[in-house]
Amino acid sequence: MSNTIHTQNNNLQNNNGFQRRDFLKYSSSALAWVYLGGCGNSGSTEVLGYPIDPDNIYTTLEHTVKLSQTIAPKIIPQDLQNISDYKASGYGVFEDGGPLSAVLRSDIMSSTYALPVENKQTRLVKFFSISDIHITDKESPSQLIYMQPANITGDEHGMSLEAQATSAYSPTMLYTTQVLDAAIQTVNALHKKDPIDFGISLGDTCNSTQYNETRWYIDVIDGQVITPSSGINVGSETIDYQKSFKAAGLDLDIPWYQAIGNHDHFWLGSIPLDVPIPEIDLRASYVSDEVIAMPDTLARAANVFDMTDPLYYMGVLDGSTVTGEIIKAGEVGTPGFTTPPNVIADIKRRSLTKAEWAQEFFTTTTKPSGHGLNLVPDGKPADFACYSFLPKSELPLKIIVLDNTQSEEDGDPSIHGRGFLDEARWAWLKDELQKGTDAGQLMIIAAHVPIGVSPHEAENSGSDTYLDWYENIRGGTMNNAVTLPNLIAELHNHPNLLMWMAGHRHVNIVKAFLTDNSTEPERGFWHVETSSLHDFPQQLRLFEVSLNSDYTISISATNVDPAVAEGTPAYTAREYAVAAQQIVNNQLSPNLKGADPTVPGFPNVEDPSIKEMDPNICSYNAELLKQLSPEMIVKMQSLFPAV
Repeated sequence: MSNTIHTQNNNLQNNNGFQRRDFLKYSSSALAWVYLGGCGNSGSTEVLGYPIDPDNIYTTLEHTVKLSQTIAPKIIPQDLQNISDYKASGYGVFEDGGPLSAVLRSDIMSSTYALPVENKQTRLVKFFSISDIHITDKESPSQLIYMQPANITGDEHGMSLEAQATSAYSPTMLYTTQVLDAAIQTVNALHKKDPIDFGISLGDTCNSTQYNETRWYIDVIDGQVITPSSGINVGSETIDYQKSFKAAGLDLDIPWYQAIGNHDHFWLGSIPLDVPIPEIDLRASYVSDEVIAMPDTLARAANVFDMTDPLYYMGVLDGSTVTGEIIKAGEVGTPGFTTPPNVIADIKRRSLTKAEWAQEFFTTTTKPSGHGLNLVPDGKPADFACYSFLPKSELPLKIIVLDNTQSEEDGDPSIHGRGFLDEARWAWLKDELQKGTDAGQLMIIAAHVPIGVSPHEAENSGSDTYLDWYENIRGGTMNNAVTLPNLIAELHNHPNLLMWMAGHRHVNIVKAFLTDNSTEPERGFWHVETSSLHDFPQQLRLFEVSLNSDYTISISATNVDPAVAEGTPAYTAREYAVAAQQIVNNQLSPNLKGADPTVPGFPNVEDPSIKEMDPNICSYNAELLKQLSPEMIVKMQSLFPAV
């Protein structure tokens, strides 16, 4: 199928310049509308909410969303934009994959360990995690949309790096706010069934550190009225993904906390905004009326500051069309693109500094104000995004929220997606771990970037993922304060560490970090990733930390699908996410290899702790067992003598 990028170069001047199309008509049986606001003399219009399906509120322990396996390939990846062809070609079809049992994992226990036959658990805490929401202003002129369909370095099969980059373009970009709203409503419903103590978001709240993207994210969780469009809000009266809606908001009984991701403070999660680039002012591009012109940044990932020709106008999504067609995209200097395509500028698209992004979390109606960023230690700079908190005052459990994204000042020219700790953050982490150890506290680290799970590639391999632990091999001005082997060694020094939880890779993979000391299995810890609400399987996670009868710990890690109601925008987003995965077939299930953190250079090895999962479901539920130290067992026995 041929590429059908639209090459209009008309200014977005007014609504009359667009063809209006009727949006999908929802039947009363498919959707129970919530009407808010008023009409009458004020001229205000009714604002609609999108309730989830009350009959389909469950975890993947009961039901899973499974890709249809009957589809024959008809759309190639670079034609992912051809949304109108999905249904006729059989894409977007999914089915109930049945229950997904939790796998009992004792990898980090002694080889002879077994749970008591009549084990009785005492729950210590229950919480949820969301990650990589990527709230997207689809009409922003400063994006990378054109890279995915352009497939500049690819072939007719569309299997290039660009064609697989659903982070550059995916049809789910149309519905990011509505999907988050459905996820929050699902958390609320699960909370009513069985109370949840708190929630944590693991970063990449927004797609490109824009003010309006960040506000939509917070305002959805706060339950505000959301107008998910910018500029002159084209399609806001007729197109489902453009219409204002009233978000439900997170139950006020559930406090939530925030970690920072690379997309929260880098341009498209990749480029520091204040590094001088002679050819372009990235910050100015957000509020410009000209669509940004960029090179094939993905192909130049080792030097994202290289702005030499050829350049391409990156396009926007046309919010007046039902399928959000890509417009204003093409190679600079070619017919139709001798001058920059224009949009209506919008100051609400302005880019935020890291400190400004953090400050937005103090403008909120849910709790706590600041969502953890109010707990940053005194004396730290405004862009320091590390803190810790105790979810229950009577429970010796500390959550360490760690900013392990790269620094804007590291001078490295490559994509800024790696794990990184500068001296200040590394010193803070070591101090928090030691304080937790000294106080006899169980600990969980929550960070955006995972550790020791992404295959490490040599600089000249041509297949670097830019997702591993940062090494200064391209002439950066700042070294990582700690190597990955030394980081793992430090973590192993704290036997009360239960788990490192992360997002970033959009996957649901669990890894065991075993200790090499067989007499002290308590020094091992778990590593659990939460997938994205942007890409299939569009899930969040529920965690339950419990004390077993023998004073070991069980961590239940369970995936949850938002309970989207048929006929709503969030349901359409699920169909689109399913279709995108069927077409692009990104690797969301484990490749069973990871970087060995115990060997210099982190060679890629088979990792027996990373288990296979069904690639048509891409979920993984587990009960993770953890041995406590003798000292911690004594403390827990005093606190919980009836276990």
